Order: sequence, then C-alpha cells, then structure tokens
Amino acid sequence: MTRVGEIIEDNMLDVVLACRPVYTRKQEVAAFELLLQGEQASQGASLSDIEASSPVILGTYTQLFQGGKVHSVPSFLKITDEVILAPELPELPKKNYILEIPEDMLLTSELVERLGYLAQRGYRLALAGFDPDDGELDTLLDIVHIVKVDTRDMDDGVLRRAAEKLRGYGVEMLADNLDSRKRFRHCQELGFDYYQGDFLSKPSPIKGKRITGNKLLLLQLLSELHNPDASPLRLEEIALKDANLTYRILKVVNSVALGMRREVNSISHAISLLGLEEIKRWANLFLVGNERDKPEELTRGMLVRGRMCEVLAEIAGLDSLVDHFIVGLLSQLDALMDISMPELMEQVPLNQAAKSALLHRNGSLGEVLREVEFYEKGRFGDLTLLEDRRFYETAYRHSTAWARQAQQAMRYEG
Repeated sequence: MTRVGEIIEDNMLDVVLACRPVYTRKQEVAAFELLLQGEQASQGASLSDIEASSPVILGTYTQLFQGGKVHSVPSFLKITDEVILAPELPELPKKNYILEIPEDMLLTSELVERLGYLAQRGYRLALAGFDPDDGELDTLLDIVHIVKVDTRDMDDGVLRRAAEKLRGYGVEMLADNLDSRKRFRHCQELGFDYYQGDFLSKPSPIKGKRITGNKLLLLQLLSELHNPDASPLRLEEIALKDANLTYRILKVVNSVALGMRREVNSISHAISLLGLEEIKRWANLFLVGNERDKPEELTRGMLVRGRMCEVLAEIAGLDSLVDHFIVGLLSQLDALMDISMPELMEQVPLNQAAKSALLHRNGSLGEVLREVEFYEKGRFGDLTLLEDRRFYETAYRHSTAWARQAQQAMRYEG
C-alpha cells in the first residue's frame, strides 16, 4: 500500500473539495457535483479557486471506472457572480464543467444577460433551488440546461407541479437531496433525468437475510484470519474451495497491493510476503465487491471511504491502520447487502472496537469514520482531527485514485 509519506508529496491545494455523484435513472454516475470550499465558502467557487483546482479536478476527480472502463464525467461547479461577470473565464473545458447558479444569487439584469452570453458560447448552465411558485426564476428557464429541484422540503404535490412546469420549458430535471429509495422511485415516475442524494447508501433491510455464496466463504476466511492461531496452510485450504475467488484475490494483491516485481502465486505466498493483516484487508475488500443489482458507485464510495479512513489515521499518528480501513470500507455494507448493521455485526467477524465504531461511531475508529463522512458531505467546518485541512483534500484525492485502481483490479474477466 502507498504510505502517507508518498501521498503528501502531491501538490497540496489551498481549497478543500469533495464530490457528490449525480445519477441517471439506472443509478449510473452521470456527473459529480463539486463541493468546493476556498475563498467564498458559502457562495461558490471564485476565479482563484477554479484556477487552483481545475487541473486536479480534470486529472483525478472526473475520472471514473464504470461499466468496465475508465472514462470522464462532467462536474457541476457552483460559481460566484464574480465568475459570471468576469471578462474571461479560466480555462474551463465546456464538456467537463456544468456551471451551477447558486439558489441564493441575486439575479440582476446584468447577470441574466451574462448568463445568456455564456450559454450562447456553449457553456452548460444549471439552476439550483428551483421553486415552481417563484416567477422571478422563469427568466432563466429559457437559458439554463439543467434545473435542480430540492426534494427535501417539497411535498408530492409541489414536486409534481415543479416537474410539470419544467417539462414545459424542455430543460433537464435533477432531483436533489433524495434520502430514500421510495422518493427516488417517485421522482423516476415524474420523469426526472438525474438524481442526487443519500438514497443509494440507505439500506432496505430484509429481515433474516444472511450472507451467502462466495461471500460466505469470505466470512470463513475472515473468521480464520481473526484466529490468533491462524496458519497460512489453513487459510489457503479455505480459499481453494473457490478457485475463482482465490485467483481474484491474488490478482488484486499483485496489481494493487504490492508495487514489487515478484509475482504472488498462492495465498500462503501472499501471507509470507505481506502478513496476515494485509490479507485481512483484501478479504474485506472482496466482501464489498460484485453484489448483484447494486450500482458500482456504492462499491466505489466504500473503497474511497475505507482508504481515506486509513490515510487520515496514519497522518494523525493513530494505531491499527488496517482496522481503520476495514471500518470505513464496511460502513455501508448494510446498504450493499440489504441487511441491517446490527444483524451484519452478528455475521461478520470483527473485533469489538470495530463493531462499536460501525454501530455507534465510538472510539478512535468511529471518530475517523465520522470525519470522513463529514468530508464526503462537504461539512468541512465540522472537521477536527487535523489542523491543516489541506491534508484532507490530498487524502481524498489519493483515495479516489486508489479506489479506481482497486475497482479495475477487482473486476473479474473470467
């Protein structure tokens, strides 16, 4: 694994940013919303913020492994009136950015005229916080391409009126702040094009459901890995019950974990080179992979979270780095498996500190997990673990790239 000493050599930014996925009807990632905090934290990105972060955004954050290949998706970038009125925008490739007009921006005639000019030049524009009863916004509906509707405070009647009005203007509609799959399905029925919110990470627990298939074999492997008397031969004996699983674990270890020339050709060989803790890491990693009927983005988010927990723990000088990785990785296992977290904790072999962190966010493990959750939501003001916030962005950027690499390695081509 790449260590912190190598990570912090990356160019550090004076802004912090996180990425919220925007989904299609099929729950594939269509774009990311950039949660960027720099000079104008509450209003949007300033010209200097954009100039500083754009190369990193285009080089890392817009690159996504999905559908078996790496490709780029555009990013929603909330901008200030300073950006809109600037004589010239920074180098912003039109295919990579969607300029988002904040919902609380004071719309002067000069701003509206300038937005029209940007649209004519080929920039895609998005309007946030649409209210069907606010007639002042109607002027922009002939200019913008995408309208974001905050579903959080709208009842079904108002939401339906908003959708009907927007369809009349021919704009694309984005349902924002969806917090349940039921609400997501309702917005699908209303004809929304894009969807955003925590609905993917909310489980729909099926009572009595248990982990089955090759994941059951992984649990046997994990149980043995937690045995103080575990032997390489016994672990290999368990893994060889599923030859495909053994092959895939070794493929990941060779392509992601090592960074060395020697090829690992057996579980016992991997243990002799890496140790039991590293094998435990990769066994947990496969526990979150290839779950049917679940979007790839859920697994990607779990990988990012696991790696970022580990990196922050190392920067903070904490112990048990692998446990931080595992806690972050498994923190959305309930959504992936549709099994409640308390029931999962009865099935997945973890130490008590890890279980307490997952159930109640307790202890050092829970504190770091909570920090990463704050970061993902753009709640940068709630971060307390590290004094220099630039380390958070560097850790997040590294974790995003690492997750993409891990997804590629985990993809089974057999």
